[in-house]
Formats: sequence, C-alpha cells, structure tokens
Amino acid sequence: MRSFAHSVALVLIALAFLTGCTLLAQQPIVVELFTSEGCSSCPPADALLSQLSKQRNSTSVELILLEEHVEYWNGQGWNDRFSAPTFTQRQYEYQKQFHLASAYTPQVVIDGHLQTSGGDATAIQQRLAEAARAQKSATVALNFVSPDKLQITATDASNAKLRVLLAVTEDNLTTKVGGGENGGRVLKHDAVVRELRSLGTLSNGRFEKTVNVPDRSDWKKDDLRAIVLVQNESDDSIRGAASVTFNAHTTAAAER
Repeated sequence: MRSFAHSVALVLIALAFLTGCTLLAQQPIVVELFTSEGCSSCPPADALLSQLSKQRNSTSVELILLEEHVEYWNGQGWNDRFSAPTFTQRQYEYQKQFHLASAYTPQVVIDGHLQTSGGDATAIQQRLAEAARAQKSATVALNFVSPDKLQITATDASNAKLRVLLAVTEDNLTTKVGGGENGGRVLKHDAVVRELRSLGTLSNGRFEKTVNVPDRSDWKKDDLRAIVLVQNESDDSIRGAASVTFNAHTTAAAER
C-alpha cells in the first residue's frame, strides 16, 4: 500500500507541474475538504491539506483551501468542535450536484465541480491539473480598509447567476481527541473554516461591498484568512476566488 509520505509527494509533484502551466495570471484553485474529527479515515486527508497549505502560492497557482467539518459523525463517541450545520448542508448540496448515493468523509471538492476521496492523492493530483487548465470567468479583489472591514469587488462578464460567499479560515489548530474512532489521538488542522456565509449575488456582472469580518476572541488573528468565492448557483462551479490574511491591513500600513 502506498505510504502517506508518498501520497503527499505525489500532490507536491502535481503542484510543481501546475507552476509550469501557461496561464495569463495567477490561477486560483479552490480545494474544499469535508472531514470530521470523529472519522478514522480523515486524519491523513487533514494532514495532506496541511501539506498543501505550505504550498498555497506558486508562480502561477494560488491554492485556496477550506477544511469544512461536518456534523454527522458527532455523537459517536466524540463531538467535533469545528463542525457546523452550514458545512454539512454545503456537502449535501455537492452530493446532489455530483449524483452521489450519500455524503462521505473525507471528500475533496475542487473548484465546485470536481470531486474525489480526500485520501486519494493520485486523483487529487489529476483534478488539480484539470482545474489549472480551466480559466475562471470572474475576478475577485480583496482589500482590508481597516482591521475589521474587508472591501470586496467581484466582476464577471457571463450572464450566469453567481453568488458571493465569505469564509474565514484558521491555521495551526490542534485537538486532543477524547473518544470515538480517533480517541487518544492528537489531530492537527489547517485552513479550518470558522465561518461561512452568503453575501449576495452579482448584479449586471458586478458585486462591490465592504463587510465586517468576524474575529472571535478564541481565534488566533495571525492564523486567520478571509476568503471570497464566486459560485454559480446552477451547477456549483466556482467562477472566481481570492484570499487575504487578516494581518494584511497591518502589513500594508507598515509599508506606507
């Protein structure tokens, strides 16, 4: 059986391939991992996403990562503190779109229209390469105008009905699991989605809004990112995306 280290190496090779693709600009690729601390098959997929988080940016590719913890493993010896109904419902919507018999973990969804098991590094490699070859129609610009206010501008020339989503993710999280299938293990997570909400839809090909971004007292600000997705309402394909760290406003102010 292929070792986990070898699986990680395969995905990193895929990233090296992506940097060689001929693209007009840095291409955002959205990778969503549906996972649970109550699932014994999920820790290797969580670790793989953490490896990808170290390779978020390359010459031509920006990986936008979201680790979404579902609820349906809760109550089987362990309740996942990161799980929420929003993430469970989002996976169910993908289940319908992909015509799957049931939802499962770990599942990776890439750009909203490609999916595979989160433990299948070869399949993830193939879907990353496929996503890199498809240019997105929407452009997204993000700017922290103050520490708690994010200015969002999204444009798209198509006539599709597109919704705009805001996510907040946090890196460098650790849980000592006290029960269930992973009882006794220490699990590490990156790109955990702390909040996900809809902001509205594009009108006449444009969306522009300044929003308050949440910043809870138990979240580590240096590990937070704001992510904006532009997603087609009819087929769930992601037409555009962007990411910015929460400390970007502080960094920009220091550089003035």
